[in-house]
Amino acid sequence: MGSPSALVQQLLAWRAQALQAAQAAGIPPQEVELLLRERLGWGSLERLLGRPPTLQGDPLAEVEELWRRRLTERIPLQYLLGRVEWAGLSLRVTPAVLIPRPETELLVEQASLWLQSNLLPPGSPFADLGTGSGAIAIALAQGHPQLQLLAVDVSPEALAVAAANVADYHLQERVKLLQGSWFAPLDPWRGRLRGLVSNPPYIPTGELAYLMPEVRLHEPRQALDGGEDGLVHLRLLIQKAPDYLAPNSFWAVEVMQGQAPWVAEQLQARGGYQQIQVHRDLAGIERVVSAHFVG
Repeated sequence: MGSPSALVQQLLAWRAQALQAAQAAGIPPQEVELLLRERLGWGSLERLLGRPPTLQGDPLAEVEELWRRRLTERIPLQYLLGRVEWAGLSLRVTPAVLIPRPETELLVEQASLWLQSNLLPPGSPFADLGTGSGAIAIALAQGHPQLQLLAVDVSPEALAVAAANVADYHLQERVKLLQGSWFAPLDPWRGRLRGLVSNPPYIPTGELAYLMPEVRLHEPRQALDGGEDGLVHLRLLIQKAPDYLAPNSFWAVEVMQGQAPWVAEQLQARGGYQQIQVHRDLAGIERVVSAHFVG
């Protein structure tokens, strides 16, 4: 590879080329910086100081191959790196799970606000339906030690990823992973849950073909497809939750743009829900609907 200074020059040249390629492909330029930092430990400070990576061999070769796949196959960088930073957590991700989005942090924030105002006893069961990577369950478990998280997913491959993430944070005693479709594994907690959150599939089937290639080609379809109207799973979460929630408990879901008014109306019509609220994400989109279940 040559001298350290030669390696720095090569990295600078590659970075400049990669930034141009990112712009041409419509890929956020910060992904180039993330790739260099995660794979080589080469961030802005090292670049400014002219300090080369300390890795042996040809440190640029793997980065070049990963970036090639990012550009040509449109594989999300999070899958190529096998990890994503989300809500202060570093989580493993594979194509078996949806990549946690920043807007989903709003779901955790609203649950946390409710929990701060409604003190629950230790061991209170709180469900995360469609847990995927386990992101929501882990975030809630870390922030609220009184909770016993019940993380449900139909996919065994997704639960394997969630199990690795739960183990990384030493939460095996507080996050119970359950395989099954929605409420099916929760019968032992029927009428006892103190909270339920979910980021369900909510994209109408007909719209899947128009998603970005990163999503359409690589993220799990079953984590995206909300049925013909996008509301199949939301409808189930509204209708069946009262059978599993205890009186004075929390309910919240993430939705796509335009779905929040319908969800709020359905909660009102179902009965038992009060304090029905719609919350906007940082982009101003109505992203989360929450409610207090009174029984």
